[in-house]
Amino acid sequence: MSAADFLHRTVLLTEAVDGLAIKPDGCYVDCTYGRGGHSRLILSRLGPAGRLIAFDKDPQAVANARSIADPRFSIVHEPYAAFHSGLDELGVGLVDGVLMDLGVSSPQIDDASRGFSFRFDAPLDMRMDTTRGQTAAEWLATAEQADITEVIRDYGEERFAKQIAGALVAARVENPVVTTGQLSQIVAKAVRTREPGQDPATRTFQAIRIYINRELEELSLTLPQALGRLAAGGRFSVIAFHSLEDRIVKRFMQDAAKADRLPSRLPVRAADIGEAPLKLIGKPVRASQAEVDENPRARSAILRIAERTGAPIPKGMSA
Repeated sequence: MSAADFLHRTVLLTEAVDGLAIKPDGCYVDCTYGRGGHSRLILSRLGPAGRLIAFDKDPQAVANARSIADPRFSIVHEPYAAFHSGLDELGVGLVDGVLMDLGVSSPQIDDASRGFSFRFDAPLDMRMDTTRGQTAAEWLATAEQADITEVIRDYGEERFAKQIAGALVAARVENPVVTTGQLSQIVAKAVRTREPGQDPATRTFQAIRIYINRELEELSLTLPQALGRLAAGGRFSVIAFHSLEDRIVKRFMQDAAKADRLPSRLPVRAADIGEAPLKLIGKPVRASQAEVDENPRARSAILRIAERTGAPIPKGMSA
């Protein structure tokens, strides 16, 4: 186990797993294995007949998962958007719970060679799956200025996106932008002001990482798949770390928790209105102050939990 693995702290560990209401003989999916904090706790609550399938596209996470010598556990080296095909290949039908811990993990950020952090000067990679796809440096070398602006504005919610994109395009004429240090310096010169305590490059690094890994697209593709695989009484337990991903989760759960909507004055009995396929469980959960003090990354975490009812899923809500 590396130092990064050892130092990794799983955010909202107990709360997220408690939210699944584990059945000892149930079948569960951890869509984001990471370093296995949630997976190991789920396994500890399963009986001999229980089963856990984990997904992760990061080869280092998959290598860590393969150290779990438990016949009840399977790891799938694919993005969680391969939800249906991954379960099909393992012969799994309906499941009793789905856990998602979204975003980048601490070991990915802390490993300088991955290129996720402006705290280190390293190759500008940013891929969660280093075996495939375009690196951040490769994208920045050819992307149009308008496209760079759009990514930084929409995924980073950066108000200086246009200025940053212009500076990046101008800089690459002289030298390719191939390291995190170069990117950080270019952004720092282009951003005129920044919130106290936040590095000027924070939003730009977030935006490029989300784009390179298709994080929001994969989340939007996976939620309907997971809903379609949840057995009645099965639970969603989803942790988001920024507003863009939380907005997708919140809207999906709220939409799936709405019964048939009819005109307000239509004389229909409540008993005749169809049940919604999901029901929301409790209020959103945030990390305690004690957890935030121990792990500052937990400050932005928000956990949402929902339960599958026995109602059919409306067309277009599952995939």
